[in-house]
Amino acid sequence: MLKTIFRAAKAITPGPVQEVIDRGYTHALQLLPLRTALQIRYFKSYQRWPRLDQPVLFSEKCQALKLLRPNLAIYVDKVAVKAFVERRIGTQRVIPTLFAGPQLPPRAERNWPLPYVIKTNHGSGGNIFVREPPDWDTIEVRLNEMLACDFSAISGETFYGTINRQVLVEPFIAEGPDLPLDYKIFVCGGEPQFIQVDTDREHAHKRVFFDRDWNRLPIRLGYPDDPRPITRPINLEHMLELARKLAHGFGFVRVDFYEVQGRVLFGEMTFTPESGLMRFEPSSVDEDLGRLWPWPPTFPDPQGL
Repeated sequence: MLKTIFRAAKAITPGPVQEVIDRGYTHALQLLPLRTALQIRYFKSYQRWPRLDQPVLFSEKCQALKLLRPNLAIYVDKVAVKAFVERRIGTQRVIPTLFAGPQLPPRAERNWPLPYVIKTNHGSGGNIFVREPPDWDTIEVRLNEMLACDFSAISGETFYGTINRQVLVEPFIAEGPDLPLDYKIFVCGGEPQFIQVDTDREHAHKRVFFDRDWNRLPIRLGYPDDPRPITRPINLEHMLELARKLAHGFGFVRVDFYEVQGRVLFGEMTFTPESGLMRFEPSSVDEDLGRLWPWPPTFPDPQGL
């Protein structure tokens, strides 16, 4: 009922007014204690209060994890995580780095071969795909906005807030002009549970889910379903094994990969997918994943990495 009321109110609110309201809401939450802000964000998404002290659902455990403030920076930092991935599954799985630093180098030094991708190491989304000679004035404005954005304050994911922000430039790894499929493997207790595949991410983002045997699952998470047939990855079994190796020691982590020209390449690791605030359909997925996520959470010994 409350969800219907919220949607109706948003539908009749003019866009510019809604933007002001959203900014004010986000700013106000940043002024509150973390626990209170997490409770409010969760209630807004689910119309119920989260059980933060004894979480049961996957979405509740995502919020409780934020409250624990674990030191996960080396795993969610898109630059630092490469060394971890190299140690666990090999250098050949890591997308090469063309540049990494606190700011872009002088323009005369930006002679990377086209196409390439410019991103920040501390955020989510917002990648800049450079396929032709770039408009640096526009790119620099956008990149400075990305560097200034504090994702930990927006979402309560405090482990992003300790990252030393950098610009990262990587080669564009797709075989054609479109982005490659993004295979996101949910791993609970060291075992892959299912695979989320994101398609058309640049222009018409869609999403579909499969089990480990590549049977399509009736699951939705935020984005429209992609009705097209999605070909089973050539290296699916190897991809699942790599996910197990990277996830070893973690109670839960989502491990992302690409498959390009028959090669499996690492994407990123995520500990609170969609900040735990995007609703699974059916809701039983929230229950199932919550049951499979061992709690209290576990993490690898940093000395043994």
